[in-house]
Amino acid sequence: MQKAQQPAPTGQPPHGNGIQPNHRRTLALSLGALGVVFGDIGTSPLYAISSPFLGGYDLTPTPANVLGVISLVFWSLIIIVCIKYQMFVLRADNKGEGGILALLAKLDPWRARNSQRSRILIVLGIFGAALLYGDGMITPAISVLSAVEGLQVATPSLPHGVIILITVAILVGLFAFQKGGTRRVGFVFGPVMLVWFTVISIMGVVAIMHYPGVLVAVNPAYALDFIFHHGFADIIVLGAVFLCVTGAEALYADVGHFGKLPIRLAWFTYVMPALMLNYFGQGAAILANPGQKISLLFYSLVPGSGWFLYPMVFLATVATVIASQAVISGAFSLMSQAIQFGQSPRVTIIRTSREKEGQIYIPSLNWILMLATIAIVLGFKTSNNLAAAYGVAVSSTMVITSVLLFFAMRDVWRWSLAVAVPVVGAFLIVDLMFFTANIFKIWDGGWLPLLVGLIGFTIMSTWSTGRLNLINRLRENTEPLDAFLDHIRNIRPVRVPGTGIFMTAPNLGTPPMLQHHLEHNQVLHSQVVLLTVLTEDIPFVHPQHRLEVEKLDQGFYRVLAHYGFMQIPNIPQSLRRAKDFGLVIDPETVTYYIGRETLVPTRHMPAMMMWREKLFTFLSRNAVRATDFYQIPPDRTVELGLRLRFAEIRPARNPPASTPSSRL
Repeated sequence: MQKAQQPAPTGQPPHGNGIQPNHRRTLALSLGALGVVFGDIGTSPLYAISSPFLGGYDLTPTPANVLGVISLVFWSLIIIVCIKYQMFVLRADNKGEGGILALLAKLDPWRARNSQRSRILIVLGIFGAALLYGDGMITPAISVLSAVEGLQVATPSLPHGVIILITVAILVGLFAFQKGGTRRVGFVFGPVMLVWFTVISIMGVVAIMHYPGVLVAVNPAYALDFIFHHGFADIIVLGAVFLCVTGAEALYADVGHFGKLPIRLAWFTYVMPALMLNYFGQGAAILANPGQKISLLFYSLVPGSGWFLYPMVFLATVATVIASQAVISGAFSLMSQAIQFGQSPRVTIIRTSREKEGQIYIPSLNWILMLATIAIVLGFKTSNNLAAAYGVAVSSTMVITSVLLFFAMRDVWRWSLAVAVPVVGAFLIVDLMFFTANIFKIWDGGWLPLLVGLIGFTIMSTWSTGRLNLINRLRENTEPLDAFLDHIRNIRPVRVPGTGIFMTAPNLGTPPMLQHHLEHNQVLHSQVVLLTVLTEDIPFVHPQHRLEVEKLDQGFYRVLAHYGFMQIPNIPQSLRRAKDFGLVIDPETVTYYIGRETLVPTRHMPAMMMWREKLFTFLSRNAVRATDFYQIPPDRTVELGLRLRFAEIRPARNPPASTPSSRL
């Protein structure tokens, strides 16, 4: 057998993260990261400090409480963002790609999916990923809505109905802008966020100069005193404090868009200092002016609150619109990974950058998010109402990330229990505190992201289980390939010039569409290729490691095409390299045969409930055609419809005509 060398464990993509960046490129990517990665967490100063004293928490702004909240915010950023995500979670990248599914792939639970440990990891990973879809809907809604509501500071008489209309218009424009790609979006928004972080830093420094005593809040004793010496009713204030770290998950999810170095550089040199200065500045403003209105706390830092207030409101409006960008681009990466892992139906994916393969655009997901976000705005109407729903999904995902990180420490990094348990245990203590605090938001709107997450989990788990069912049924009812080749040797069918490529699942035996084709047409091509597309547990597979080619008997070849979970398969392009292994495929005489199997719902399929079978059937019918997803020329393709009922596979009752463009 001739085959290409397997992807090296340390392999890097041919473009993107594998290129050693020069200083200019690193700075450019860091600027782009300001607009894409840090938009959400970067605009938290607008509401993170004032929320504990408002919105139903009604925490009295005494010096002890103010210093306690500021200390909690400071150490939350240090522990969760600086230590957990920047030092540990980003280290758990999967060959440069991040996100909860990339971390799950690094653990590779699918290899032994029947074990209890693997099943738990898969459920946790998929549910954690699904929760991010809910966050992807809420973040644009609350960000844009709070941005437009900021206009009422300068124009108090503006009707709220106008606020809603402007919000919807901005959302439509924001999602329409996504087709330009995260690179274009990042480098448009990056300079704006650069100005934003500079301005809020100056505002914070000026306020601290008026009350430098607020700097004592860096002492963690103030945070611990707040936690241990307050009643339970005040502990749920942590749900409001948690707003300062919402968006931290984007650091990991978007690492494939910009790389670890640019993200770390932007955070430690610019974003973190700006946030810290502004948070301490807001604390200083409360302590220096005990009677001021907390709801306008951020704007109270504006010098003189005079002419500079209007451009500051405008800048804050633009910055909060940008805040939604991190979760939108993260949602694109998430769905692409889910498709490649077989956890989601195929959809159209468009690559928006030749340099960074991780920069993609998914039209269907983009418009679903847009419609859902608009519906949320129309339903909740104000950002204060939405604040109750914000944070539940993120805090849940952070807990799941910590659990998966523990297994990465043990299985991938080979850390001992004596090291892994204390490290992850410390993270979980903080995560679970915030998770518990956010759980009390469920009845006030926190149910929304959980509902979206449950729907996403149901779809992904149903698709995964249904496909596994389908493949297992096919395996049980297909003829072994050796027996089929013996049959070919005995009957000697007519062989016509050209190459017939039959796409098939791994270890399937004889593809059903091949048997169907021979039975009805009594003819075979001179070359027959059994092609299997495999998704590896790394984001990118180098083209030189793409193919494995095995020459069989009777003019048959078995070809395995390897792709990373962040790559968009291009079958015709990959098959050009088959000539290196003695398999010459003329694109002018090739015909692709693709099975379009349908799992027919029955009452006798114990592996899935009836409603899940119907859901899987619906998803299958609406998935993007394999020809489109694998970029196969439709005029060189024959699609054969097959129906699966119980353990029986048979052609569809009304199969499509065997023409190049036929479709079930």
